[in-house]
Amino acid sequence: MNEPQTWNLARTALLTIDLQNDFLHPDGAYGRAGQRADSIAALPARIAPLVKALRKHGGHYISAQFTLVPDASGEPLIAPHLKKLRPFLTKGDFAPGSFGNTLVDELYPADFVIEKVAYSAFYQTRLEYIMRAVGIDTLIVGGIVTNGGVASTLRDAHLRNIDTVLLTDGSAAFNEEVHQATLLSLATVTGRMPCEDVLAWLENAS
Repeated sequence: MNEPQTWNLARTALLTIDLQNDFLHPDGAYGRAGQRADSIAALPARIAPLVKALRKHGGHYISAQFTLVPDASGEPLIAPHLKKLRPFLTKGDFAPGSFGNTLVDELYPADFVIEKVAYSAFYQTRLEYIMRAVGIDTLIVGGIVTNGGVASTLRDAHLRNIDTVLLTDGSAAFNEEVHQATLLSLATVTGRMPCEDVLAWLENAS
């Protein structure tokens, strides 16, 4: 893996996973169900300065957002394991174009939005097409949850020989022990840096 400081920032994107209203906003699906964590709520404000700094170098911001595809009656197509884990999910939650499916205000708008139907931002999405079309070779990754969508995306990037950096405090899980264990387990597939260090790197890059 190439050292991040050698990356061409114009060919780099910051990719966030699932930082959307249905996960983070009090009126979203998880907020209404009382499913929240302070570590998750803090992410948008922590990541926003990195988006601004990367854009100054010609880089891009991509938001990957979990989507529940509705059937003809509007009922969401929910995988059985997810329905068991999150029985509160219902009609209209995470629906394409809905308030809940939209990127949170602190980060809106992204340069590109990826609708995803599973954990990884690469699985059956247009992410690779956009990366090729725009000329993106390297990714800075953050979002939720560390052990779910973030980890799956990073492992899929590794399989594609895409260099990545994981934002260690720009990602979070509902359980801090799970978050820390996942950071450790991902050491073989990605670089790891806190947001403060990434911001310093971006601001001081020539």
